[in-house]
Amino acid sequence: MSKFPFDEFADALAANDEYIKTFKYSGLTGTAQKGLAIVTCMDSRINPLSVIGMNSGDAKILRNAGARVTDDVLRTLVLATYLLGVKRILIMPHTNCRMAQVDEAEIHREIDTKYGIDTSELEFKTVADQKASLIEDVNAVRNYRLLNKGVSVGGAIYDVATGKITPIDC
Repeated sequence: MSKFPFDEFADALAANDEYIKTFKYSGLTGTAQKGLAIVTCMDSRINPLSVIGMNSGDAKILRNAGARVTDDVLRTLVLATYLLGVKRILIMPHTNCRMAQVDEAEIHREIDTKYGIDTSELEFKTVADQKASLIEDVNAVRNYRLLNKGVSVGGAIYDVATGKITPIDC
């Protein structure tokens, strides 16, 4: 069994030592205090809570490449809407997203060419039309039979250049 690679994570562990000196979140619960879940991209340019003026404990954040609704996102939203106080879901992809700039074949080819790894068994869920994919994902959540009833679901695109979110009619 491998040991934890302390040298590779030294910066993160040192930062955590500093973080715990002023840690202030021990009183939070696992419930989304503002009743919101955000499905967004893993892109490091996005700080989901800051984008909507919220703080730790206010919302549930689900992140993946392209902010796509997957089986795992649906599973998590079911739990969030029944057990963790979520009454609203915002699906929020962003501008200048790599998943919206290439197609599935290009991503597979690039990884295979650069690293010699065949990823064809994976679906990366790239998007040819970001607005159409967002509408499809919003409707998939709205129509998911296991989601708690009465949950509001909306979609918006986050602009990484300006910080603005633009709601999309779905």
